[in-house]
Amino acid sequence: MLIVVALIGTLAAISFPSVSSGLDSVRIRSATDDVATFFNAAVNRAERRQVPVELAISTKENRLTMRSTEPGFQRVLELPDGILLEAVLPALENENPDEARKIILMPGASIPGVGVQLANRHGAHRLVRLDPMTGFPRVESVAAK
Repeated sequence: MLIVVALIGTLAAISFPSVSSGLDSVRIRSATDDVATFFNAAVNRAERRQVPVELAISTKENRLTMRSTEPGFQRVLELPDGILLEAVLPALENENPDEARKIILMPGASIPGVGVQLANRHGAHRLVRLDPMTGFPRVESVAAK
């Protein structure tokens, strides 16, 4: 009985890093899909309702917020534990990292080419970018630096 318990413990210890890495991989994919859906919802809201929509992206708070001129409308996307909102691209000169980057989506106007870079604890990076030509979000893997 003691040998069986020792073998099970050894197998669990050996497999834990790969299971943990796999879970982080699933988390970053899910968070990337959530951010892409959030961007798509903001663009659709601006176009279909013909109202300006503000996207606030806060790297400090690890969240995205969507607001419009409609009374009481606000949506918030909190990223899960283990996923870091690493950067808002393109980087701006003299940008305060403690303040949220605010982007206004106007109905009928061109979509800004903004991107959000996400990272996990194992060093995986993904980039969600709004395509200015189509208005749809694109997801890209980013090579480690």
